[in-house]
Amino acid sequence: MARVSLEDAVVARLEKGGERFEVLVDPEGARKFREGEDVDVEEILAVEQVFRDARKGERASEQAMEELFGTSDPIKVAEIVIKEGEIQLTAEQRRRMQEEVKRKIIHIIARRAVDPRTGAPHPPERIERAMEEAGVHIDPMKSAEEQVKDVIKQLRPVLPMKFEEVKVAIRIPAKYTGQAMGVVREFGDIEREEWQYDGAWVAVVRLPAGLQDEFFEKLNEITKGDFESKILERESVEGP
Repeated sequence: MARVSLEDAVVARLEKGGERFEVLVDPEGARKFREGEDVDVEEILAVEQVFRDARKGERASEQAMEELFGTSDPIKVAEIVIKEGEIQLTAEQRRRMQEEVKRKIIHIIARRAVDPRTGAPHPPERIERAMEEAGVHIDPMKSAEEQVKDVIKQLRPVLPMKFEEVKVAIRIPAKYTGQAMGVVREFGDIEREEWQYDGAWVAVVRLPAGLQDEFFEKLNEITKGDFESKILERESVEGP
C-alpha cells in the first residue's frame, strides 16, 4: 500500500527507447533506494502506476514497458525508473536534502581527518567554512559516502588534512568488558584479543586517529578511569 501523499511526492523520470516513463515518489525514500538501502518501493510510491506524463495523468503503455523493460509490472518498472532516472526535486526539498548529506560528509571528515600541523581533528565548523570557501557542490541524490572523496580533493587547497590510523592496546577489567567491547567495535577494528586469568579483556584495536580522543573518553566514562591503554603505532592512510 502506497504511503507517500501526492502532495509530498515528486516525479522520477526516465527516458528510454524514445519513450518517457514517470512515477510519483517520496524524494527521501528515492534517495535511500538509490543508495542501496533496504527500501520497499511500494511504500515510497504515491500511486502504483507508471506514467508517460505524471502531471497530466497519462499512463505509460504496457506494450512499451514490455518492450523496453521486459515487464509491465509497475513496481518492477518503478524500481528501474527511480534507480536510473532523474528525480525532480523542489527547491526546498533540494536544499533540505543537500544540507542533510553535507552534514554527513562533514561528520565523516571530522571523525577521520586530522590537521597535519597539530595532529588534532578539524572541528566541524572549520570543515563547513572550508567547504563554502572551496565552493563545494553537494548532490542531494548521492550518498555522503559516494561524494566524500571528491569533497576532500576540493578541500585540500584550503584545508590541510591527512588521514591517519592508530593501533592501540587496551586492557579492560572483567566487570566492564560487556560495555567496553561494544564501544571498541563501534570505533575500530579488533586485530587481536585475549582473555586473562582474572577475566580482564586485552585487545589490539585499529581506529582512525581523529577518533582517538573520543574513543578514550568513552572508555574512561564506562570504566570510571579503570582501564589501561598504549598507542602502539601511528600510520598515514588514504582518505575514506
